[in-house]
Amino acid sequence: MSSPARKLWDSISARLRPTREDVLPDYAGGSILNLVQSIGQACGATTGEYAPLRGLDARALRVASNLVLLVVDGLGLRHLERSGKATALSRYLRGAMTSVFPSTTASAITTIMTGLAPQQHALTGWHIYFSEIDRILASLPMTARDPGPLPEEVQPLAFRLFGHRPIYADMQRRAHVLAPSHICASPFNRYHSEGAERHAYDGIAGMFQQVTTLLKDGGAPLFIYAYYPQLDALAHSFGIASAEVAACLDLLDQAFSRFVADIRGENTMVLATADHGFIDSPVDRLIELERHPDLAATLARPLCGERRVAYCYVQPDRRADFERYVTSRLSHAAVLHRSADLMGDGWFGPGAPHPKLAGRIGDYALVMKANWTIKDWLPGEKRHAMIGVHGGISAEEMLVPLIAVDAGRGLRDG
Repeated sequence: MSSPARKLWDSISARLRPTREDVLPDYAGGSILNLVQSIGQACGATTGEYAPLRGLDARALRVASNLVLLVVDGLGLRHLERSGKATALSRYLRGAMTSVFPSTTASAITTIMTGLAPQQHALTGWHIYFSEIDRILASLPMTARDPGPLPEEVQPLAFRLFGHRPIYADMQRRAHVLAPSHICASPFNRYHSEGAERHAYDGIAGMFQQVTTLLKDGGAPLFIYAYYPQLDALAHSFGIASAEVAACLDLLDQAFSRFVADIRGENTMVLATADHGFIDSPVDRLIELERHPDLAATLARPLCGERRVAYCYVQPDRRADFERYVTSRLSHAAVLHRSADLMGDGWFGPGAPHPKLAGRIGDYALVMKANWTIKDWLPGEKRHAMIGVHGGISAEEMLVPLIAVDAGRGLRDG
């Protein structure tokens, strides 16, 4: 690790005072950001001044006629090690990476589709306050938390709020993006797949069939990005340790094994990973803001971010009251950080920040401990339970697998 990178990491570690199970993003060469940097370089794209992924054979990526990146939303390393030991996915496990901060889809998938750290793309969680329109939006579906209407055509709004560039237009390979049919043409996906051919699929078999068809009929060289969200959806509803998630992982693994066999002999490198992992959080570990009216009274707007990382916008004359309440009443469940410190210490990534980043992370961030979560509810907002959660810095949430298969060498144990 270079001296500047080591200083950055030491600075982060000192401020966090981490427990054994806390993990911060390793942007110096061990995160999904660095994986995308390696892929971008192999495809002739300039993805920013980030290090490539340590331990990944860059030459193997460059010489492969085709590169496939499969992202299984929510498939954390710890869960795969615990529940998938006999799987094909585990057979081809090559190592571990960290997610980005926060360890959530909105931030991590944006990194995967742009090659930028959250420090530069500034999509900082599920709920984001966009000062450009003075609204809080769910950043992936582009829906507002408040009941007021958005423009009928949301796509121009995406171009206004997402001031970054997808990676595909710069690639020297034909790029394809596969997503489930219900989200393939969403404003987020349409924006972030610009420069690639977009394909909708239904079901895990349909996804792998489309990838196989593209590899065999589409000509070379190709880059294919396939996104599979079903495991994440089930983990939120039933928990990462549930039978429903186990069945999903088994179905995915069987389809993955068949896919690898189907493309045996193709000059193709298949990489698989996740955007984040999961933990389960019982209902008695949920802090609901309505039960803390004195704390709520200090806030200038609703909580943003995630249940595991909440960005707090505090009234300027109530900051001392806010800090006092959190440190005296919530210290068992949350670590209080000034958001500017997280940005300055590199939690969101190295380099100069996006000009809108500071305004999207509030004045303070509550980084939840253990399996605690925090949530507020707006009038009229539909309440829903969430067993599986992510966004925090536990090893369960932050560590993701690096799976690699060289199809030209056929199916073999790693």
